[in-house]
Amino acid sequence: MAIEKATFAAGCFWHVEDVFRHTTGVTATRVGYTGGTTPEPTHEEVCTDRTGHAEAVEITYASEVVSYEDLLAVFWSSHDPTQMNGQGPDIGTQYRSAIFVHDERQLTVALASKERLEKQARLPGPIVTQIVAASRFYPAEDYHQQYYEKQGISYCRL
Repeated sequence: MAIEKATFAAGCFWHVEDVFRHTTGVTATRVGYTGGTTPEPTHEEVCTDRTGHAEAVEITYASEVVSYEDLLAVFWSSHDPTQMNGQGPDIGTQYRSAIFVHDERQLTVALASKERLEKQARLPGPIVTQIVAASRFYPAEDYHQQYYEKQGISYCRL
């Protein structure tokens, strides 16, 4: 079985992780911080909006079961990609919409997916989602991992 990695940011990582944990073919998730300049950031540091990091989810998936294209469809439908630097009440660059690509294939597929969505013109404004090369991923503190599951709740099921 081919196992691959994908990394997405779309607001508070608790919600994003919950959505992907319940996606068929996803074998593991972990929340953390990526895309910034501060080494080994803590949640408190990331929340200052001064580290450059986004709250993100690193996903491991079985590509024979779920494609990267399918994961992108989940990503696009699980948040508002037209909202700059935030989702709902969560405001700041740490809550930005971003796709962190791990290789050229993911870059090509992500850009094409964004272009298709833009051409559909169903969103309330232009897509502001960043599509950038994945950088070092710093896992968040243990209490953030599978947070909703630990609390016995589920924010959203697609």
